[in-house]
Amino acid sequence: MRKKTLSTFALASVLTLTMAGCVAEEGETGGDEEAEAGDSETAVISSVDEIVIALVPSNDVDNIVESAEPLADALSDALDGFPVRAEETQDYLGAITAMQTGDAQVVMSGPVGMIQAEEQADAVPITQSIRYGSDVYVTQWFTNDPDTYCMDEPVDVPDDDGNTMLFCNGTDEAEPGAVGEEALEMIEAGTTVSYVDQGSASGYYYPATQLNDLLGFAPGEGDIDEQFAGSHDNSVINVYNDSATIGTSFDDARENVVAENPDVGEEVVVFAWAGPIPNDGIVVSSEFTEEEQATLTEAWLAVAEDEDGLAALDEVYEIEGMVEADQDALDGARQVYNDFGDE
Repeated sequence: MRKKTLSTFALASVLTLTMAGCVAEEGETGGDEEAEAGDSETAVISSVDEIVIALVPSNDVDNIVESAEPLADALSDALDGFPVRAEETQDYLGAITAMQTGDAQVVMSGPVGMIQAEEQADAVPITQSIRYGSDVYVTQWFTNDPDTYCMDEPVDVPDDDGNTMLFCNGTDEAEPGAVGEEALEMIEAGTTVSYVDQGSASGYYYPATQLNDLLGFAPGEGDIDEQFAGSHDNSVINVYNDSATIGTSFDDARENVVAENPDVGEEVVVFAWAGPIPNDGIVVSSEFTEEEQATLTEAWLAVAEDEDGLAALDEVYEIEGMVEADQDALDGARQVYNDFGDE
């Protein structure tokens, strides 16, 4: 049975947490100073007075914001009642800028976004998401021309609802990683490829890097016709509608559109993978002390262990659990990000 490695983040969808700063008032008497010192020592987070969860939605803004309210409540509970609320932000670039200026201190993002926050805003990775029992996932390459790109007969691995989902070149049973590269080497110059967007790890960074390594097709240089669909779902639809012969997304974005397109799993065949890719995660500003970073880490892990908190994580981004950030795994994302476009 194929191991599913879905990542819902195609960097078209990001969760950002911002914090409003405050300065504790000093007491005027010795007794007051002692009382306030005690409060400071026991405060969950002493450098701010509120955590604001700001969302960058990919589709339904109202639904994302509404779904985040229980997540804010769950984080507040894990922080012993520390005030937390959710707000909408326009895009991820604004979140990074806010971190650079000190207006934002925490970001939840895909792996490339995590590295961008780390390198551009001095952020520190603290957790990674779990989906289908894994903290890694893959890019899936798919095509409407299996006669060209399938080296073997496609096999059907039905989804949970019994819909036909076709795979070839070993993508039905491989472990997360690079698969089907012999087929990728058959992509010719000028071929139209539907990528997700220019900030997506699985939708652009990893597959474009793979093509560059295999064929010398540097991203953005015109070797192939790069089309950006704007979302993982749209990338699948582009290939389904013959707007492109080949496309990329997270595994398995076809399931997101099968309700409206019941034959998508037959018409759009997965033939290769790129990866493995670390799952999305949370980064925090280095302005926090190590103790505060540890507190935030423990709080998010507690949210993922709590029934209501886990339900909120699932509702917002289909997160099934959290673990502490794996720096070794993130090193691969750092290399992809820093070497992107190099020949």
